[in-house]
Amino acid sequence: MASKYEMKTEKPDQMDQQHMLALDGISLAPYMQLATALIGKGRRAGGNMFRHQMDTLAILLDYGYIDSVLLKASVIHDCIEDIPNYDQNLIKNRDADGEEVLKLVLEVTRREGEEKKAFLKRIIECGSQNSKILKCADRISNMIALGFVTDEKFIERYCDETEFFILPMAIEVDYNMYQELINLVMTRRQYLVDTGYFIRKKAEEEKAFPRP
Repeated sequence: MASKYEMKTEKPDQMDQQHMLALDGISLAPYMQLATALIGKGRRAGGNMFRHQMDTLAILLDYGYIDSVLLKASVIHDCIEDIPNYDQNLIKNRDADGEEVLKLVLEVTRREGEEKKAFLKRIIECGSQNSKILKCADRISNMIALGFVTDEKFIERYCDETEFFILPMAIEVDYNMYQELINLVMTRRQYLVDTGYFIRKKAEEEKAFPRP
């Protein structure tokens, strides 16, 4: 019986000629075309959501993933969530992988009325291997972008969320991603230390709830 932590997704130890040829056979252009609909969607750290899709794709490639459904889903993983009334048939009918790509995108898409914590817990408890890998790559991109954010409360909340929900996914599916995420959390928390955020936060809490 396979261990829970055994990698089940196709991932070469090294991107050799054989795997490069497999990657060469994956047509991402039709999905990139769909992703251009996100160009007008800005991000807190700057840039736009289209660039974030490409960044998530690059992170997966950097970690050696060559699964066609996973890579195609990464290119459009925010379309349904960020574009109102998005026509899911645009994904479903894109190519022979369309139905599987849509299924994966829906796994990493928050449902209507679904709170963020419940969404992440759903992926941890019920998500496929690919959905967890994709969510980890997505979070690595977001944690890197967090370095350009100055809202200290948001940074703390996002780091807490990453520790509580994303790290358990990463340790299950990709230890190297897990290590990178830990390092990113550490650097973002160090920023909060350097700015004196935690000292100010403690002072505010003591002021609000003085000791008897």
